[in-house]
Parts: sequence; structure tokens; C-alpha cells
Amino acid sequence: MTDHPHRARRVVARGTLSVALVLALSGALFAANAKFARASGERHPQDLRELAQVETDRVERLSTEVDDLRAVVDDLTTRENAGTPVGEPSTAYVVEGGIVPVTGPGVTVRLDDAPADSPRREDALPDTLVVHQQDLQAVMNALWAGGAEAMTLMDQRVISTSAFQCVGNVLKLHGRVYSPPYVVQAIGNPDDLRKALNASPAVQLYLRDAAEVGLGWSVTDADQPLELAAYSGTTELGSATVPDGVEILPGLEAAEAAQRASTGPTPTPGSEDKQ
Repeated sequence: MTDHPHRARRVVARGTLSVALVLALSGALFAANAKFARASGERHPQDLRELAQVETDRVERLSTEVDDLRAVVDDLTTRENAGTPVGEPSTAYVVEGGIVPVTGPGVTVRLDDAPADSPRREDALPDTLVVHQQDLQAVMNALWAGGAEAMTLMDQRVISTSAFQCVGNVLKLHGRVYSPPYVVQAIGNPDDLRKALNASPAVQLYLRDAAEVGLGWSVTDADQPLELAAYSGTTELGSATVPDGVEILPGLEAAEAAQRASTGPTPTPGSEDKQ
């Protein structure tokens, strides 16, 4: 077979050109990234904890923007409907929807993981040493059943579209991450709220574990009226299903009936003409 040394030289030359081109492109990319980093003036997160903090700050900033935009929409809606009679939602709907802040008597419930020096820690299962999602749900459901008019979890207003999730030993709520202890505040009659907590079987299971392994638990009446902020965040709901036999917004019909009784009957259309 005849050798063709010029083919070998051509291959080497092409390979050298390809390597040089890749190196040049890589250098350009590195230089562009460095220039962008200097221009942005931001310190980029180096680990998972810093990344979580960056995302939490971003969620808070976006939540503030959502609140500002909602205020603009409300103002534009008011101007658009100027001169046109528009029905006002009842107080119960406004409170249940978290549209306005609420102030009143109530209770504060605090749940916490078992401390490192808790008794019988070595004999207990790991799952019994931490606060779980179902524990928070049990407390909040009991408070709603006890007549709570408004509620917050970790200072975040809880409404019908709120959803939280426990991942490991942290809580995710409205795009933010929280660590224990977890604090629930509810406005309502303190005696009724306490009775509802004592009547909840799921809460009693938590209290049993709290007594055995030292889980944190406290229920305190507010010395001063609680001040719960309005809901901050999106209110869009894709879909929802209410189980059969479950009352939607408990106590709402009674509150509306009381409001109608205090303001008198609403005239029906055309009734003025018959008088």
C-alpha cells in the first residue's frame, strides 16, 4: 500500500485548528461570564443554603410586587366602575379571603422538634422526634373547627388556597422555607379554640408523643389583641374539590344572616314601584 504522508499532515493540521478554535471559544465564554459577574455586582450563591436564601429573598420581592400590582388593579377597577352600582362583599367573605388584616383575641400555638437531650430519645423512632405536616394540619383544622375567624402560620396569612408542605425538617409555605419551631396564631374565642384542640384526636396523638419524647407544645392566650396581616401572594386557583358533607367556610352563613338581620331586609327589584 502506498503511503501518503501529506494526508497525515493534513489531519494533524485540521486537528490543531479544531483544538485552537475550541480553546478560543472557551476563553471568550469565560471572559464574558467574568465581565457579566463584575457588571452585576452580585455575589453568586456557593452552596445549597445560600441558594435557598437567594430564592427566599426573590420570593419575598416578587410577593411585594404582586401586592403592589393588586393595589393598582383594585384602583383601576374602582375607577372603571365609578358611577356603576357594584355589590360589596360581606365582611365574612373579606375576612375569609384574607383581603384585609384582622385584629382580635385569640391563641398562639407553638410546636417544636424534640431537643437533643430529650428523654428516651434513643428508644424513640426518628419520626416521633420531629413535627410533621399532619401535626400542623391537625392543629389548624382543630382551630378552624373551634370557630377561628382568621389564622396565620409563621406570620403568613392562611386562606382557602394556602398549601404547605414539610420536606425533611423544614416547612415550605407560599414559596418560603421555615424551620421549627412552628407558630400558629388564630383569632377567635380563646376558650372555644382550646376546647377544639383538646377535642381533636390527631392533636391528642401529638400531645402523647410530646409527653414521651419532649416535643415542643404550648398554647397561650394573647395578652393583647392579635394582629394578623392580610394575605400576601397569588390567589389563583386551578381546581379544588370539597369532600361531601364538608361545609365551605364554616360559620359564613350564620355571619351573613346576622349581618342581614342588623341591616334589615334587602329590597327586591321593583318593590319601590309597588309602594
